[in-house]
Amino acid sequence: MLVVTSISWAEQFKDQGQPSEAVKADEPKVKAPAVVAPGSSIPDSAARNTSDAVVSGNVSEIPLVKAADYLIGPGDQLDIAVWKDEALTRSVVVLPDGKVTFPLAGDILAGGKTVAELKKEISERLARFVPDLVLSVEVRQSNSMLIYIIGRVNAPGRQVLNTNVNVLQALAMAGGLNPFASKDRIKVFRTEHGETRIIPFHYSEVVDGTNLADNIVLKRGDVIVVP
Repeated sequence: MLVVTSISWAEQFKDQGQPSEAVKADEPKVKAPAVVAPGSSIPDSAARNTSDAVVSGNVSEIPLVKAADYLIGPGDQLDIAVWKDEALTRSVVVLPDGKVTFPLAGDILAGGKTVAELKKEISERLARFVPDLVLSVEVRQSNSMLIYIIGRVNAPGRQVLNTNVNVLQALAMAGGLNPFASKDRIKVFRTEHGETRIIPFHYSEVVDGTNLADNIVLKRGDVIVVP
């Protein structure tokens, strides 16, 4: 989990002394423990395991979203703990309005913040009440990283992501393309800052390795349309 000087997607916090750490602020790399995004109870989804089955040898070339860049969202479960203070150690769920409530800190807007940003704000609020504060914040379970796959796949619908997933992996999670899919007319709809852009995905070119740039890492809210 995240210690005072670290940002983690880590194993479940164990109240036995020093908090565990998985991804440090000065070493922001994604780790996929036998869990999910950040936390011990998040399974290391099938998406990671399907990448080699869909396309081999090239997934490592696709840039990953760093753990340090993960933005907290509604539904995420957070572990917040003040070291050696059980009264200030608890799990909270981010509400639909993006807020969490923590003793002495009150209501805090967590949605849209990184773990480091949230830790900083909580630390500032608690510092008045807790001397020599040692605070850890961990995303125990990521429930807000949703994507949608619609059209001619075998299992269309919503998918909860728990690690970095690219388009090929997402299609595998949806059961693959059905025989009637127009595989080279697939599109990813991405909405950011109130604007939607359409990103083309040419399945044949990605699978044969000639256009890996199309195999983008998906973001929260992306919609894959398979005509």
